[in-house]
Amino acid sequence: MRAEIIAVGTELLLGQIVNTNAQYLSQKLSERAINVYNQSVVGDNVQRLSDAIKSAFSRSDMIIFTGGLGPTKDDLTKETIASYFGLKLVRDEESLTNIKERFALMRKGQPFPKSNEKQADMPEGCIILHNDDGTAPGGIIEKDGKIAIFLPGPPYEMKLMYEHYVDPYLAKKCPQKFYSKIVNIMGMGESYVAEQLDDLLSGDDPTVAPYAKEGEMMLRVTTMAKSEDEANKKMEGTIKRIKEVVGDSIYGYDDIPLENVVYSILKEKNLTLTTAESCTGGLIGSIITNVPGVSSYYKEGIVTYSNEAKMKYLGVKEETLKEFGAVSCETAKEMAEGALKNTGADIAVAVTGIAGPDGGTAEKKVGLVYISVADKDNTVVEKFQFTGDRQKVRRLAAKNAINMVRKKLLKIF
Repeated sequence: MRAEIIAVGTELLLGQIVNTNAQYLSQKLSERAINVYNQSVVGDNVQRLSDAIKSAFSRSDMIIFTGGLGPTKDDLTKETIASYFGLKLVRDEESLTNIKERFALMRKGQPFPKSNEKQADMPEGCIILHNDDGTAPGGIIEKDGKIAIFLPGPPYEMKLMYEHYVDPYLAKKCPQKFYSKIVNIMGMGESYVAEQLDDLLSGDDPTVAPYAKEGEMMLRVTTMAKSEDEANKKMEGTIKRIKEVVGDSIYGYDDIPLENVVYSILKEKNLTLTTAESCTGGLIGSIITNVPGVSSYYKEGIVTYSNEAKMKYLGVKEETLKEFGAVSCETAKEMAEGALKNTGADIAVAVTGIAGPDGGTAEKKVGLVYISVADKDNTVVEKFQFTGDRQKVRRLAAKNAINMVRKKLLKIF
């Protein structure tokens, strides 16, 4: 099935409101394996909306409309759709009762305006969709092999109506859905992964698509099935092959952030973490403390921006700083080991680098970062050369530091 989305409202064209409805509907239709090839926004004008409907139905089986169902004279979506199908509008008494009841709840003490009655005028023979959070009912028209679905413009009302009524309706017409599993990867480049998994990326079912993110990448594995269990079975072999190639660089699946993964491992192993930060200025600790419940496992965070602070709070040797500099493998190592010793944590991560835009030299360029992770067994230091502005360098440093904690916890190194 091919579908189009038409959002109605001059306020959208003027940029006064962002069209989030189209994004939501596209995602939901995609899940139902319904192709959306076109979207459009039309102002409150009968002729232009009529032209848009004719154009859309010339190439699509279904149109979903949002907006233009209000009580004012410029709310003309239903009227224009009805005209296209040659249907007259008929007053639906049940809808009128619902509208009056909803109005009484929303506007206590105010008299019911006669203009609101037009919201109960529906195209003859349409499936009426009750509005659970507003006054404007929606509807579905099926005629001449075409389907028109009209929904209210306010996003919350539209989403409720879609979930409660439209999705079950579409499920009967499209019993299969697209199911996806996201494989989150850090530490391997997109081009390398794509090259190693070229046969999977060229496959038809399941499909595998790579996506680049800041400092990481993900693979979206997608298949069509009648149930989630059936989909998981179809994707099982593909996921296994990805694991064989990517291995420990996979930090998690779907929408679970990296910091949540680290928290889960800390909790499972009952271990505590300390952070020692220079160029990231507390960003690592901020990200980690976004996770509810982490206070039981995150011992403390130390920001040692100056050399004096590194020596005072982390025990970094003055001779180390003089010989190798604040941004060095040696300093990062002593920062991590000092944090581990001074706080009594089970694992410590330290970061020192040049975030820029100033401070770089020919030997140590802007974006140079050293990250060290220490526990009772050993200390690991890795060197990174990031690119981008100051904030991007800091974000990448923080993300890679958290990933190194994950790898240390899992004994990957």
